[in-house]
Amino acid sequence: MKILIFAFFLILFSATNAQPFEPVNKNATAEVKKLLSYLYTIDGKHILAGQHNYNQEPNRFSDSAYAFTGKYPAIWGTDFIWNGTIDNGQAIVNEAIKKNKEGYVVTLMWHQGRPTDNPPYRWKESIQGKLTDAEWKELTTQGTELNKKWLGQIDGIASYLKQLQDAHVPVLWRPYHEMNGVWFWWGNKKGKDGIAKLWQMMYDRYTNYHKLNNLIWVWGANGPRDIPGDEAYSYKDFYPGHKYVDILGTDIYHSDYEQKDYNELLDLAQGRIIALTEVGTLPSDDVLKAQPKWAWFLVWSSWLWTDNTKQRVKEIYVSEKTLTHDEVKVLR
Repeated sequence: MKILIFAFFLILFSATNAQPFEPVNKNATAEVKKLLSYLYTIDGKHILAGQHNYNQEPNRFSDSAYAFTGKYPAIWGTDFIWNGTIDNGQAIVNEAIKKNKEGYVVTLMWHQGRPTDNPPYRWKESIQGKLTDAEWKELTTQGTELNKKWLGQIDGIASYLKQLQDAHVPVLWRPYHEMNGVWFWWGNKKGKDGIAKLWQMMYDRYTNYHKLNNLIWVWGANGPRDIPGDEAYSYKDFYPGHKYVDILGTDIYHSDYEQKDYNELLDLAQGRIIALTEVGTLPSDDVLKAQPKWAWFLVWSSWLWTDNTKQRVKEIYVSEKTLTHDEVKVLR
């Protein structure tokens, strides 16, 4: 029944050509356009099941979802850096190509090491390190030594993303996630000269210099919170602008699905797709009824085990609202 309902909406959408927003990259590949169009067809009607996997064990948690539910998630995701290395870059590319051929949606992110450091990038010291105001200004100033070092970092990842473009793999690309929080070196940099500027710089480098046209740009913040020393601030102060973002998302842990935060993100999106770009505890049925516009959820790795019962995972996977891998082969 879910497949029939979805097919009806897909046909209706195609007939009316009702997609409100095209990709921000005017040279986006046909695969990107198809995937983004697809997400608009399910907007407010369905939510895609997604699962993050550590890059050194790229199927472990997706396999766990299948073991719990008898279904695989529609979205497969991983991270270009985990445990301080990009040595798994080629393995990530190979797995992403394989997953795309199998009909999965691919989402990739990057815990980028602090540009003042050299690899391997340690978690606390580098990824969760800090930059001084002077270092941030140098980083975001073209031609400086720190800016050149940053370019070397992002160009290295671009080479992997280029392989995916050559293989016709569209990517939900989610850099500088949780930027409204205080825990990463790119975090809590407000205003036009803050993370918004660095995001725009990456967008320009990838889109106009590297000609990476296979990326759907996903701006994934963190649910606002006021925990002392662990704050995450209002979305709007960190947003780089509609010219640089296709999809707006948020990361929510500990069932912190605040309706006011959902409404704030909807207001900021102005009709664009929104998503649960990371979750710990899965949203309840009541949350999904009150917040119907989430396009997908992506459970973060082992949180599938530690913060969700097998029964709850199964309930959301078999829900009429949820679409799993077997129901989105239209993307192939």
